[in-house]
This record gives sequence, C-alpha cells and structure tokens, in this order.
Amino acid sequence: MKLLLHMCCGPCSCYPVKKLREAGVEPVGYFFNPNIHPYKEWEHRLATAKEFAEKVRMEIHVDENYMLRDFLQKALPAEAVPNGRCRMCYTWRLEQTAKFAAENGFEAFTSTLFYSIYQQHELMKDTSEFFAEKYGIKFYYEDFRPGWQEGIDISHELELYRQPYCGCIFSEEERYSKALRKQRKREAKAKKRAQIGV
Repeated sequence: MKLLLHMCCGPCSCYPVKKLREAGVEPVGYFFNPNIHPYKEWEHRLATAKEFAEKVRMEIHVDENYMLRDFLQKALPAEAVPNGRCRMCYTWRLEQTAKFAAENGFEAFTSTLFYSIYQQHELMKDTSEFFAEKYGIKFYYEDFRPGWQEGIDISHELELYRQPYCGCIFSEEERYSKALRKQRKREAKAKKRAQIGV
C-alpha cells in the first residue's frame, strides 16, 4: 500500500512509523503544519521532521511555507465558536493531506495526530473520513495511542527535539501563561459549584 503519513512532528512519528512498518506498510511522510508558531518553533519542528525521516530512512515531502497570517485569518474567527480553533486546524491539515495524497498517486492517507493522547481523536477520525470520500482516497485508520510511551522512548533514543506545546500560538499561551491557568481554574470551580447547586 502506498500510504501518505501526515507528520505533525518528528517525535509523534516515531511509534506510528514503527507500527506501520511492522504491519508491512512503508509510509511516506508529509509535513504540512501551518498551525505551528512562532517562526523559530515552526522551523525547529520542520528540521526535526526531516531529521527523523533521515534517521529512519523514510521518504518525506514537506510544505516549507510559513503561514502565520493565513493561520490567524482562520483561527481568530474560529475562536468565537466552542472548540472552533482545533476543529479548523484539524480540517485544514487533514484536508490538505487527503488532497495531496489523491493528487500524487497514494492509495491512502493517515496522520500521526492519531498517536497523541491529547488530541480529539473522534473529531479527527470523522474529519479524515469526510475528506477521504471527498477526494476519492482511502483513509487508513489506526489508533496509535497505545504506543504513547514507546514513541516517547524512541524519540529520546533518536535524540529528537521534543516540543513543549501543541503548536499554535494559542496553545503556547495556554502552556505558559500563569494568569490564563488561574482564570481556567476559577472557571472550572465556578462550573463545578453551579453543577452541585452551591
């Protein structure tokens, strides 16, 4: 099977590539991640994806366009809708992967996003199935999450850069902003009180 593997990053590719090869599938990597910001972080993750592909001898295609303005034009309106930003991000990347696969003679596509224990698995699965049908290509589904720790171990063995946040500028803020964390805790407590009628 000629399979296109969307790579969100190098470390998250470790376990899926191992698992696919064990199943007799030789994936071809595809790096398309306009969600990653700021520029230095995007550049570092792109370099790490290439480094990983070289270390495991995997063919890789990369989109080397940094798309800050395009991302913000899509993300800011999506912020007004609950879960809108992540839905937009999955849609953009998975559609581009399905389209690239269909246009370049691949039989199927999948993504390393299905390895992450932090992503919205069912939403990504539904999105992938939708674009598989739209572009007339198979979506190769596998839940790679059981290999979470093994993937981390492999990434350490390969000495790959491991990023500290999901990718977008909003997730960076969520990771590091103490004020935002305090606000979220207050909101969670208020919601809990409302649920128990206090």
